[in-house]
Amino acid sequence: MKANLENIKNKNVLVVGLGKSGIAAVQAMLRLQAKVAIQDVKKEEEIDPQLSSFLKGQGVTCYFDRIPPDMGEFDMLILSPGVSPELPFIEEARAKGVEIVGELEIAFRIGRGNYVAITGTNGKTTTTTLVGEIFKAAKRKTYVVGNIGVAVISASMDAEEDAWLVTETSSFQLETTKYFKPAVSAILNLTPDHLNRHHTMKAYGQAKAKIFANQSEDGYLVINYDDKVCYRLSAGCRARVIPFSRREELDLGAFILDGRIVIKNEEGNIIDICGIDQLRIIGDHNLENALAAAAIAYFSGIDEKTIGRAIGDFAGVEHRLEFCGEIEGVKYYNDSKGTNVDAAVTALKAVKENIVLIAGGDAKGQTFDSFIEAFCGRVKKLILLGRDAHFIQEAAQRHGFNDYVFCRDMDECVRKAYETAVPGDTVLLSPACASWDMYSNFEQRGKHFKDCVNRLER
Repeated sequence: MKANLENIKNKNVLVVGLGKSGIAAVQAMLRLQAKVAIQDVKKEEEIDPQLSSFLKGQGVTCYFDRIPPDMGEFDMLILSPGVSPELPFIEEARAKGVEIVGELEIAFRIGRGNYVAITGTNGKTTTTTLVGEIFKAAKRKTYVVGNIGVAVISASMDAEEDAWLVTETSSFQLETTKYFKPAVSAILNLTPDHLNRHHTMKAYGQAKAKIFANQSEDGYLVINYDDKVCYRLSAGCRARVIPFSRREELDLGAFILDGRIVIKNEEGNIIDICGIDQLRIIGDHNLENALAAAAIAYFSGIDEKTIGRAIGDFAGVEHRLEFCGEIEGVKYYNDSKGTNVDAAVTALKAVKENIVLIAGGDAKGQTFDSFIEAFCGRVKKLILLGRDAHFIQEAAQRHGFNDYVFCRDMDECVRKAYETAVPGDTVLLSPACASWDMYSNFEQRGKHFKDCVNRLER
């Protein structure tokens, strides 16, 4: 379903949450001549004065730190990804027949272009960025958008019909979709995360599976064959399922053959992409990301030489196992995007051994036994930070790991790591937790870590 100006014009629209996607949704609704209101939990004095002035100047009704008195007056609620659809005032709106959607859904309805949508618990940003680089190398009109930091709606309204929107999609964004239909979708993996929002793994998986819910036989779903929990989601998919595997040779899809990334296409031909030794991004998880990206690009019609060159040229993404430098024989890596246990375990396996690990933050309801179990000789010292660090400490004690220390802030963590590490060691920030207890986002946390490392060299 695609909307046009007449579907939105003069409708009463409430945008909930004034993050990047919320602000972009407000701007789009104003362009489409809707009657716009906003709601945000912040008080007015906490809102950027320029933003507040803009909203009022555009006639936007602002509900700062309060709920609209009558939710039934709205035709539509547009939720920012961080806003739970289970909040009582949103439930009230739903009960009164108000349509509840997210910015991704609205972007699809009112914009143009072809969508590649990528989700998964981990690896979304790296894979989305890599796919974007491949599409750009193929000279396609490409927008890299979504959970990666650029609101989808800000690109879709101005995109050309032949443009491609390579879109990182979170479970929060997908759960509020209704008609969203990408040409190619991808699910990279599925491990416990955001259970404080989704409550169960089944509900979390169902939210992820909405990425292909509206696809038909002319579309493609690229999905991880090695992750059986993830792969089982494809059972209800009407699109053509294209698996990728790091471990097995497949009858169709992307896999490793004689040390090379290859694709077996629908005609049964083996298409050579590149050697795995050409990858500049480290770790088995990044090999899986490269396999997924190769499959997405190939089944989007891009030739194998372009795909191979772009994969070989790709140096990775900031805050995802980002190499920050070497000081006195010790390497420093910033993996601030390791916001859950599985992501942090993946980083530990990529670095392999002699790790001085900085971890902790907002636990998001996770348990940390599997995190500690993954140490298995890799981690020599654990430096703990943040509100929920004691949960990691308790798990460490249960598993007999007692070489840990608590620090007040990132500066102290990095200084302690510097004092502990010897030549040949690796200092790794991979928190296994969200950043919200101390920082606005994981990017801010990662930049602070890098600043602290840079100060060591002075």
